[in-house]
Amino acid sequence: MTFYFSAYSTPLLFGFIQGWVYAVLLWVRGFKEERLSDKLLGWVLVGLCFDIWIYMLGFGGIEIFWKELEFFPRTLGFLLPPLVYFYLKSQFDTTFRFQLRDAWHALPFVLDTVYHVLVWAMGTAVVQYWETTVHNPYLGMPLFVFGTAQQFLYLYWSLQLYWAYRAWTKTQFSDVETISFRWFRNFLIALTITLVFSLLMTLLDLWLDLDYWQDWWGNLVGVVLIYYVSIEGYAQAQPGRRLIFREVDTNIGTSEVSEEPLAKPAKESVPAPTSPEIIESHTKLLAFMASEKPYLDPDLSLADLARRLHTNSVLLSQVINTGAGKNFNDFVNEYRVEEFKRQVREPANAHLSFLGLALDCGFNSKATFNRAFKKFTGASPKEFAET
Repeated sequence: MTFYFSAYSTPLLFGFIQGWVYAVLLWVRGFKEERLSDKLLGWVLVGLCFDIWIYMLGFGGIEIFWKELEFFPRTLGFLLPPLVYFYLKSQFDTTFRFQLRDAWHALPFVLDTVYHVLVWAMGTAVVQYWETTVHNPYLGMPLFVFGTAQQFLYLYWSLQLYWAYRAWTKTQFSDVETISFRWFRNFLIALTITLVFSLLMTLLDLWLDLDYWQDWWGNLVGVVLIYYVSIEGYAQAQPGRRLIFREVDTNIGTSEVSEEPLAKPAKESVPAPTSPEIIESHTKLLAFMASEKPYLDPDLSLADLARRLHTNSVLLSQVINTGAGKNFNDFVNEYRVEEFKRQVREPANAHLSFLGLALDCGFNSKATFNRAFKKFTGASPKEFAET
């Protein structure tokens, strides 16, 4: 078989090779560093590669899938949406491992694969008859509708997981920039754009009966997605600390706060908001913040502070929420802003830049400092210094 390079086949071939190269790199790193998320992202890339390879081979003049392998399974179709969801889940919870109850997510893919293999195994004549009399007129459209619904459903679940994770980081970490979610946001946006574009192309195809060459544009968008996911996904910086954010098993779309190691479990009972223990703990917390200044540690987390106070994260979170009326992130950053306001007034610090002072006060980045300062003072650092 000879592959013909053209303006149509070459971009798809490069995208296919790009996806496989980075999938192997992710698998190697995943096994070396025991990181499930890398292994799953590698399979996501493989799934994206299989989405374009039929057109890649067709434009390259290789027609084996339209002859000897007609009706043979060609893509990871029904498996790709769960792979995306579990990739995010394994990123947000480094302790996540597949269990038997997760097997149902692969059921549509397994059933579809078995169905196609059984029909294909009966021979070319049976395949042709089955396609023209059963599959195309009766099963093609229902399978397309089910596949599209599945993609949007898992995308919705993935977005829910991402939004819950973002909210959770503000209750656990004083600097959420170090627990970056920019890549996760952009990844989901890219998937949404590609999914919507693919759906529109399919609807246009059904309406206008587009030819093989016009369908190429949908595959080119798939190539762009492969390049983006492979390069940005592989370069994504992994958090320095172990993230343990878990979902409620009985409802895939909701989540619960799960503590870092050494913290007591979220199911532990805590005193009522008005109890003497909460009041006493709040007083102790304020005294500790004033005397020890733990907020100067840029990597301070809820679990870190709880250990230093010899309490548990669940109780400390309730103390901060009820006593200060803030989440952990805002509670700590307000102390840092107040420290900056004190430091910037000191003549001995006149030679330091605003960013230098901000870093000394516990902030980890200029963006976080500017955002927090504006939130708690209503002015920029420069405006405040000039008053």
